Amino acid sequence: MAAFAGTAALNEQIDMGHNDNRMIRSETYSRSAAQATKHVPTKPALSSIISVHEFEDVARHSFSEKAFAFYSSAATDLVSHTANLMCQRKLLLRPKILRNVKDVTTKRSILGSSSIAPFFFSPAAMATLAHEEGELAVARACGNEGIIQMVSSNASYPLANIVHAGKPGQPFFLQLYVNSDRSKTEELLLSAKKLGIKAILLTVDAPVPGKREADERIAAGNVSAAISGAVATNDKRGGGLGRGMGKYIDSTLCWEDLAWIKRVSGLPLVLKGIQTASDACKAVKFGAEGILLSNHGGRSLDTTQPAMMTLLELHKCAPEVFTHLEVYVDGGFTRGTDILKAIALGATAVGIGRPWLYALTYGQEGVEHLCDILKDELVTSMKLSGITDVDEAHPGMVNTAGLEPLVRDSEDHPWIRWQPKARL
Repeated sequence: MAAFAGTAALNEQIDMGHNDNRMIRSETYSRSAAQATKHVPTKPALSSIISVHEFEDVARHSFSEKAFAFYSSAATDLVSHTANLMCQRKLLLRPKILRNVKDVTTKRSILGSSSIAPFFFSPAAMATLAHEEGELAVARACGNEGIIQMVSSNASYPLANIVHAGKPGQPFFLQLYVNSDRSKTEELLLSAKKLGIKAILLTVDAPVPGKREADERIAAGNVSAAISGAVATNDKRGGGLGRGMGKYIDSTLCWEDLAWIKRVSGLPLVLKGIQTASDACKAVKFGAEGILLSNHGGRSLDTTQPAMMTLLELHKCAPEVFTHLEVYVDGGFTRGTDILKAIALGATAVGIGRPWLYALTYGQEGVEHLCDILKDELVTSMKLSGITDVDEAHPGMVNTAGLEPLVRDSEDHPWIRWQPKARL
C-alpha cells in the first residue's frame, strides 16, 4: 500500500506541474519553439519586485530568447524540474506560538566561512547572457550582502577577475568540472588555491550534459567560457549551450579520483549532485567535507528525485552522515519558508540557482535585492515559527507526511527481486 500511495503522490505532483506551469514558473515548449525576439522596452522598477518569482517574469521578457532558454531549460519532459518546485509544497511547517521573537539571527558557517544567512548562490554558467557584468556584479553583490558565491567552471569571466571584484577576504567556492585534459584541471585548482578560494565544489552528476530541448532549439551563437575555455557550437542535434560547452568534461571520473583533487587543491571538497544515501556514505568514505544533494536543477537526468526527498532518505537510511560532513541542498528553493524547512531537516545551507540569474537582469542591485527578499522572508518565517536563531530549527518543525511515501529506505527495490546478471 505504501508503494501504491507513493506512486499516486508522484503522479499527482507531475500532473499538477504539467497542468499549471504558471504556478510553478516552468518553461513551456511553445515559447521556446516560437523563438520570439520581443523585449519589454522598460523593466518594472526594481523597488516594485517583492518576490523571487517576479524576477523570472521580468527575465522572460527582457532576456534574449536564447539566454532565457538556456537559464530556464530543464531536461526532456521537465519531470524533475517540476518535482523540485512541487516538493516544497508537500512539506508543511508546524509553528510554535507565544515566543519572544524580537531579535533574530540568520548567520551560519559554511565550511568555516561566515554567511549572513543559510543560503548561497549555486554555480551557473555564462552570467553575461543576463547582464554584461555577469559574475563580477554577482561577486560585488555577495560581498555587500554577506553571501557566498560559488563560481562556475563555465563562468563568463576569468576566476581572478571575479575574485578581485569582491571585497578583500570575501569567501568564494569554485565549482569544478574535471577536464578530459587533466593537466588543465590541475592548473585551475592551483590557481584557485593561490586566489584564496575556500573550497572546491565538484560536480559529480553530469559526466555528460542532459538533453535540454528548449536550449537546443535556438542557435548557440558566439559564446565561450573564460575559465574552462569551452566554446558553444551548433550541429545537427541543435544549438544547446549546455551540451556544446560540456564537451570537455571527463566522463571517466570516479571515486578514486577524489584523492587526486584533494591533493592538488589542498582545499575542502564538496560533492555536488549526490542523489542517494548510499552515495552520501561513499562521500564520507572517500574524504569529502561536504555534499550538495541536487538533481542539477532538473537539467541533467530527468525523472530523478528532488533534493528534499534525498535529504529525508539520508535521515532514514544513513543518519550518521550528518555527523561526518556538511549537507547542502538545492533545486526549487524560491521562498524563505523553503529555506527554513531545509535547515530544520538538517541541511547546513541551501543553494539558490536560477533566481540570481533572473535577478541579474537588474545588475548588481537586482542580485542584492534578491538577497534582501530571501533574508526578509526567512526572518519572517522564523519569527512566525517561534525561533530566533537558525540553529534552533529542528525536524519537529516540519510535517513531512506529504513526502514520506516516496522516500526509499534501502538501496534495493522494496519488492522486485530480479537482478541483472552483472549484479549477480
